[in-house]
Amino acid sequence: MLSLDIRAHSEIGLVRKNNQDSAYASPNLLAVADGMGGAAAGDLASAVAITAIARADRRLDGEDMLSAFAGALDRANSNLARLIHEDSSLEGMGTTVSGAMFSGTQLGLVHIGDSRGYLFRDGRLTRLTHDHSWVQSLVDEGRLNEADMATHPHRSLLLRVLNGQPIGNPDTALVDVVEGDRLLFCSDGLSGFTSDEKIASVLRDSSLDDAVPKLIQLAHAGGGADNITFVLADVVSQSPILDAAEPLVLGAVTDAEVAPVRTLGATPVGSPATDGDEADDEDEPDRVMAPVDHERLRYQPGRQHHRWLPTIVLLASVLLVLTAAGAVGVMYARSQFYVGATASPAGERVAIFRGLPDTVAGVPLSRVEVVEDILVSDLPRYYRDQVHNTISADSLDSARATTHQLAVLAQTCIAQRAAQQQPGPVPSPSPSPSGSASASASRPASGAATGSPTADVSDRVPSPGATGSASASAVATTGRASATPGLPSAPTTASTSVPGQEDCS
Repeated sequence: MLSLDIRAHSEIGLVRKNNQDSAYASPNLLAVADGMGGAAAGDLASAVAITAIARADRRLDGEDMLSAFAGALDRANSNLARLIHEDSSLEGMGTTVSGAMFSGTQLGLVHIGDSRGYLFRDGRLTRLTHDHSWVQSLVDEGRLNEADMATHPHRSLLLRVLNGQPIGNPDTALVDVVEGDRLLFCSDGLSGFTSDEKIASVLRDSSLDDAVPKLIQLAHAGGGADNITFVLADVVSQSPILDAAEPLVLGAVTDAEVAPVRTLGATPVGSPATDGDEADDEDEPDRVMAPVDHERLRYQPGRQHHRWLPTIVLLASVLLVLTAAGAVGVMYARSQFYVGATASPAGERVAIFRGLPDTVAGVPLSRVEVVEDILVSDLPRYYRDQVHNTISADSLDSARATTHQLAVLAQTCIAQRAAQQQPGPVPSPSPSPSGSASASASRPASGAATGSPTADVSDRVPSPGATGSASASAVATTGRASATPGLPSAPTTASTSVPGQEDCS
């Protein structure tokens, strides 16, 4: 039979504000837990784990060691789930655990997370554990060199931890030990900031007492950016003194304020375990620490809490932007006007619209503001097309000016069409070219002077007053309305009998 000569250390490190690691070391059991959790309590998580593990502290053999240690992790995970259920602010907390029970000849190794267990034998350092981390999976697949693990941006991404959620079975193994072996269990505050080669060098050349400060120095030299916790033990010949040594309890489980929490299957850290029934365990309260200062959330994929929050925030932001854009668009549309055509029982009429001559998803962006008493069919061909294509206007007054000019043009065409229906003078038997041009030019003029067409026009054009009459006369003479902003001028054609006359066909 053999015994363990133990040293242990836990500290905040050079950067962190509090210690979220916890550790436990006794003649029968060695364990390190590295808590994580941001606003939730990583220190609470590691303390819960160590509390449950301490409950399993007794001398066992073989598979019984594995069953007892793994059962302690299962109880710890249930306790975390209960705490999270009672206080939702604790969601996201979790902890790694790496350790072993000692039978006197064997280790009952249990491991979850990225804390590590090492065996130093005959000058050679061997890892007893396999990191449950994303970067380790990349190394296993040959996609990443092990030397790059410490600097990888996702080195803290863990694939398995205790976090109150259903977990896969932890890694377990039975490891034979011999006298002269040296054991090291540590959080990644040590292993993540130095190399295995440097750790091996310290363990090779130093006594237990000298190795402790040298290992701390290695972690500090690497930046000391995390909590530094480790348990170091030499396997020596059996010693009743060592076998009777008091357990060592370190880190968050002792540094933080503690409060009794009723949980199943655990006793306060440091209390002797009993072999009573599980029913008796239900009456024994755990003593776990209350949350204190917390680090920022350490990223882990075991569970993504409130994954819907970023989505809701994004959707709300998009909705806000769309609402604001829609409001601006509505305000802009309401400030716009155009002249177009609208249906009526008598036929299409000229109308003033407020808005834009477009639709969105079949919904028009405009509404009729004013319907004028102007038939689109009475307009010259060019202006009929313009009205159908819409004529933009800067304001309601500008649109009214445009429709006023369209009324004048419609009145002119009505007069021209009426004149063309009146019988004209009999042509000369031998007309000269100049006489033909004169007769052609005089026909519209005489038609415009006829009383009947004028009376017919007054019934169909809104009363513009004296100004409208003057404009009508001018158009009848020149064939062109006075310039109006927004109203395009019709082109002259060689087929009109008066230069500039509109095509009223």
